[in-house]
Amino acid sequence: MKQIRLFIVDDHPIVRQGFQSMLRRELDIRVIGTAGSGAEALAALANMEIDVLLTDLRMEGMSGNMLLQELRKKRPNLRSVVLTNYHSDEDIYGAITAGAMAFVLKTTSMEQVLDAIRSVHEGRRWIPPHIADQLAQRLARNPLSAREHEVLQLLARGLRNREIGEKLFISENTVRNHVMSLLEKLGTTHRTEGIAIAIQQGLVKLDD
Repeated sequence: MKQIRLFIVDDHPIVRQGFQSMLRRELDIRVIGTAGSGAEALAALANMEIDVLLTDLRMEGMSGNMLLQELRKKRPNLRSVVLTNYHSDEDIYGAITAGAMAFVLKTTSMEQVLDAIRSVHEGRRWIPPHIADQLAQRLARNPLSAREHEVLQLLARGLRNREIGEKLFISENTVRNHVMSLLEKLGTTHRTEGIAIAIQQGLVKLDD
């Protein structure tokens, strides 16, 4: 039986060890390596052939999406599964655009994780219906511009238009126009609600 050569990337040792232990029971899957960070994975995979990459999404330093983007420069046909606790619209959109073929939550059963790995190995996408629905909604939205993202981040920190203008070296009137535009794209006319929506969609990352 030809085994699927799997490489696991997660910054929590107990997660890596847990998957290695559970996957030993699967005759068609063999874990040939693990890494605790994106940088460590890049170094290890420089001279290693794998069939499927299983990676966490949010890690210190290089995120899972950044790792996928870097790997795809040299391995455009890389088949990968993102396994994460996070599933905001932007997390999902970022993973898929980075090249992930499957998006799996860590609350998912082991049977479904195995199904995702095998499906991806066969060249098929594996995206749960509710995740696919989130992705479709994200794709249907008019994306924020780079400047609107900057304004939104500062809005979420509680800054007023004048203060935002001073930070970004633009006029208060220009800030007002950006705020009106981004709120319209978020489907609201209220700042507080807009910030709440942006956080829910993963457009704003609040500091811990």
